[in-house]
Amino acid sequence: MLCCKFYVASLRNVHTYINVEEVERENNKDYNQVLLDVQRSLRRFPPGMPDEQREGLQEELIDIILRVLGRNTQLHYYQGYHDIVVTFLLVLGERLATALVEKLSTHHLRDFMDPTMDNTKHILNYLMPIIERVNPEVHDFMQQAEVGTIFALSWLITWFGHVLSDFRHVVRLYDFFLACHPLMPIYFAAVIVQYREDEVLDCECDMASVHHLLSQIPQDLPYETLISRAGDLFVQFPPSELAREAAQQYSQQMAASTFKDFDLTPEQQRPDTVLRRRRREKQALKGAAAGAMVATAQPTTARRFVRLAVMGLTVALGAAALTLVNTALEWAPKLDLHLFP
Repeated sequence: MLCCKFYVASLRNVHTYINVEEVERENNKDYNQVLLDVQRSLRRFPPGMPDEQREGLQEELIDIILRVLGRNTQLHYYQGYHDIVVTFLLVLGERLATALVEKLSTHHLRDFMDPTMDNTKHILNYLMPIIERVNPEVHDFMQQAEVGTIFALSWLITWFGHVLSDFRHVVRLYDFFLACHPLMPIYFAAVIVQYREDEVLDCECDMASVHHLLSQIPQDLPYETLISRAGDLFVQFPPSELAREAAQQYSQQMAASTFKDFDLTPEQQRPDTVLRRRRREKQALKGAAAGAMVATAQPTTARRFVRLAVMGLTVALGAAALTLVNTALEWAPKLDLHLFP
């Protein structure tokens, strides 16, 4: 994993190794669910791995998850989180995987780890507007079938780790997502649907048939081509262009400020900034100013153009990842992860 190597090098340079402290399991509220999920994760380990080695890695997997959650009490475990963590464990080992997973959990994965799935559903709402721009015929067919977007839920929250059987493809996608905007998995999902256009249009136009087809992801996808296409789509149709449409068409009850968070993510990717803003908004709602929103400045056109261009250059993922890591490390000393009681 190219991008993982950049992360690892940067973590070493600033001496940010996480101490692998002992984890209290018995009284941990997430332990039983984590244990069940990890026990069901046998296929995520290399075929032919000795049972003793796999069982040892499963114990480390449980510890990483509980350790990250224990250090960040504002985060909530969700089923599928272990699919992401095990990928980094197999590539990096327990110590470095803990450091990287903790950083990602307060950044790229942050919205999946809220107490409810509202923000996760909100992210899924970007899928159909992208498909509509890329292939209106497929979009209209899916709308008529009323299939919705739930077929892509496991793709999104596991970064496709749960649905792909070849570990090489999983780590290639993780490289891509590490280097890009947190919404890139949705663009990749849209590209997969577009790639399967003929299959979709040949399917019976009903929810059950279309959902069954789309939820069974092919294992022989042309990944490099699809990755390049997803990067191109991000440049053509950035989240800022899709946000209002996604809000109006699929999430009428969502606050507009939620979408600003995504629009500003590349420029304002500090987890503490997002958390502080959410806390201020909650406090404002409790007071007399229930309708007030925290004002956020929009990035200039020039800066947005540069940002999108960088995200679109998938052939330069290493450089993009290094930039993201260096920026994140600059924020690291400023993080305050104890913002909520």
